[in-house]
Amino acid sequence: MQAEDLKLILASTSPRRCELLGRFGLPFEVLGVEVEEVPRCGEAAEDYVRRVASDKSARGQSMAPSDAAVLAADTEVVLDGQIFGKPQGAEHAREMLGRLSGRTHEVLSAVSLRRGDCHWQALSVSRVRFRDLGLEEIDAYWASGEPADKAGAYAIQGRGELFVAELQGSFSGVMGLPLLETARLLRHLGLGTARLLAGAAP
Repeated sequence: MQAEDLKLILASTSPRRCELLGRFGLPFEVLGVEVEEVPRCGEAAEDYVRRVASDKSARGQSMAPSDAAVLAADTEVVLDGQIFGKPQGAEHAREMLGRLSGRTHEVLSAVSLRRGDCHWQALSVSRVRFRDLGLEEIDAYWASGEPADKAGAYAIQGRGELFVAELQGSFSGVMGLPLLETARLLRHLGLGTARLLAGAAP
């Protein structure tokens, strides 16, 4: 199959992942998938994020045409070995952001790509240091609505960037789809970096 004939599907309805994948200038379709996102007892954070991304791409592949390539990702905020997930409400978000305040946490973003019997994966690990946060600004941030569906209760691409004192790693990875790792996986489909750069919109 030629790269020009490739049918690429993003197994995610996340606006952030759609935006990031769109930067490559490739045509793709969006497919919503649902998988269980609960860490297993004793499961390491890196293993968990890889498993969830893999489950998403597998689920997407089961719903997609047989000749399609399916891309999926999972992103988690981790502090002291604990996976934060998405806040369940204002108090939960306040607790999360209070713990992240003044400290450095990891953001793990796994990418999974499937076509036919082939499966490729990649993992991006970033370190994010927050400045000290006040309770008043944490409450104001929650009231903005931005952190409600975000891992770790913040969006680095939005107002949450005001909390970030230092980032070591991938900005796009913290957003939800690390472009460097994704580009490396797309090479397996015959989409080299030069092709992606040529296809990207100005």
